[in-house]
Amino acid sequence: MPDVAAYAIDSATGSFSPTTITRREPGPTEVYFEIKFAGICHSDIHTARGEWGPAIYPLVPGHELAGVITQVGSAVTRFAVGDRVGVGCFVDSCGECEYCRAGDEQFCTGEAGTVWTYNSIGRDGVPTAGGYSEGITVEQDYVCRFPDSIPLDQAAPLLCAGITLYDPLKRYGTGPGMKVAIVGMGGLGHMGVQIAAAMGAEVSVISRTLSKQEDGLALGATHYYATNDPETFPSLQGTFDLIVSTVSETQDFTQLIGALRTGGTLVNVGLPELPVQLAIDSLGARKAIAGSMIGGIAETQEMLDFCAEHGLAARVERIPASKINEAYDRVVASDVRYRFVIDGSTFRS
Repeated sequence: MPDVAAYAIDSATGSFSPTTITRREPGPTEVYFEIKFAGICHSDIHTARGEWGPAIYPLVPGHELAGVITQVGSAVTRFAVGDRVGVGCFVDSCGECEYCRAGDEQFCTGEAGTVWTYNSIGRDGVPTAGGYSEGITVEQDYVCRFPDSIPLDQAAPLLCAGITLYDPLKRYGTGPGMKVAIVGMGGLGHMGVQIAAAMGAEVSVISRTLSKQEDGLALGATHYYATNDPETFPSLQGTFDLIVSTVSETQDFTQLIGALRTGGTLVNVGLPELPVQLAIDSLGARKAIAGSMIGGIAETQEMLDFCAEHGLAARVERIPASKINEAYDRVVASDVRYRFVIDGSTFRS
């Protein structure tokens, strides 16, 4: 496989610049696909800037990949050249532990554990490189198929933002008669609103301000609340069956726990730089605090099919690869509606 163009960062304080990386020729059960679009997730930023600990530099991030297969291995049975496919947060696992057998490959407890799409070490001992590149070679079992109705640029963010919200919403029984709140109206939150509404719940958004209220209501929310209004949390005491927090900043969950009904659940899917402060006053009202992290391959495919069935997709802003550094700063400043996706045709230009 020839070298492919990519964008990498060399240190936690560095900037992204063009480079080349080598992708392996597809093995018997592997596919190679050209990356048409790659989403920018806040996790990319945390990792690239060393906010979650040391990273493997030079680093090529990107775990929201959408493209078209151009090569398949001799024993590939699930895909063919020309298929519209994508890869999310991981590209390998042991396939044999209890979690892999249950379809939760993201919790693999095998010797090497889950192999992440970037900043990880693959079976070949080489650091993995992500989607800020022209193409990638992946085992067929870790590839998902995009329904034809979802444009690839809008499909790419579903492989992280979509599944990150779909999993807890499904797991905690979201449906008609439930009151669900999505905290944060960003890349994750805007997918949570759409998915929860499509599942039949009465959806509220809890955001810092009302600046995105029009969008939230258009995407399926019934109510929109601003945390900068001192009356918000007193008025929401005991309201929600389920709250999903997508905020990637350190926060105190005390007020959110207060907004749960007795027996309600608060699920945190945001991953801040610093530890989250958890309240203990949930005990007396049988309220649960839970975490959630993406989903397995089968559930991710289920989510994609659900989104296609209900006409859901990410709202995106396309950028050329040369704008990655600027995009990172804008994500941190909450200046994007709602996901940046890099145009794969610009990695080489």
